[in-house]
Amino acid sequence: MFDIEFYMKVYDLKKRLRSGECLGREFVMAQLESYRSPQPVIYNIETTNACNMRCEMCPRTTMMTRRVETMKLEVFKHIVEQLKPISDEQWHTWERFVAEKYGIQKNDMSENHFFLYVIPKVIVLHGYGDPLLDPHMPEIVRLMTERGLVSYFSCNPANINMERTIKTFENGLGYIKYSMESVDDVRHKEVRGPASNFTESYRNIVNLLELKAQRNYPITIVITMINLNKPWQQEEFEKLREAFEGLDVYVYLKSQDQQWYEDNKQQTQSIHWIEFCQFPWSSMTIKSNGEACECVEDFNNEIVLGDAKTESLIDIWNGERYRRLRMDHFDLTPGIKCTEQCDMHLVGSLVRNSK
Repeated sequence: MFDIEFYMKVYDLKKRLRSGECLGREFVMAQLESYRSPQPVIYNIETTNACNMRCEMCPRTTMMTRRVETMKLEVFKHIVEQLKPISDEQWHTWERFVAEKYGIQKNDMSENHFFLYVIPKVIVLHGYGDPLLDPHMPEIVRLMTERGLVSYFSCNPANINMERTIKTFENGLGYIKYSMESVDDVRHKEVRGPASNFTESYRNIVNLLELKAQRNYPITIVITMINLNKPWQQEEFEKLREAFEGLDVYVYLKSQDQQWYEDNKQQTQSIHWIEFCQFPWSSMTIKSNGEACECVEDFNNEIVLGDAKTESLIDIWNGERYRRLRMDHFDLTPGIKCTEQCDMHLVGSLVRNSK
């Protein structure tokens, strides 16, 4: 989830800043803080950072040094007990806002549709690991469903464990995304590593789709390919769409995150990357060791803002470390990951450059 109330309130401010309007620094910061909810909203809970893939575009493959661990079930339960779902009234207001301001209708299917109609209502259960490797995942989904929270995670289909996966479906998993980079096994392994494949993954997904239809599971199965700007990419994506044509899936081509890590000169049209970063004011990330971090992209937990094992989420969200981060983020303070590495626009740069 991200805070849809904040997102709607800040929309006009974003528009004014991006147009180059000169707005005072104190005014902009005061606006952001006034729009920020005192109640934290969780974007994602990384239940495990274990992964057996060797994806060429993932910093986990060559840069992640933190210890591999899986979140204890009691820690996860403690976290979700502090969360509440979006109300139907809030969601209907949000849908009208998205259709009016972004021109994207709720029945569309695209990267921006997924970001604006799915991500705001789900709690993402992945980070720098594969949720299919978390043995607690069926129970995690059950705990969320019981609280009225919508669950979602992205994973590599080569890791499908049919028994565990079906149990997550039975327990109310809302969305599952399978990342598939080619319809050719050799090419798939070149991108994702030797443990990945297309042939067996495709067969398992088709079997799951048949079970979904037979048992009337309400889950949405999503198929994506990450746009790595390779010469064969578009042709391969068309082949992937053809492979799933007529099947009950949501398919789209996804922009690559972290262009600072591997700049492939991709010209993304993703709203998420075109607009300025709102994470410090709109949502929180919890990592597999229980640490609250600035965002999911902080793969080595370099900016730790609290510990969800020992602190309440509301205390973390309104605490001194978060206040300091928001100021550093806004001031473009040197030496932090947000200003040194991230390729998203920062609001502070728009304020300084406004004319």
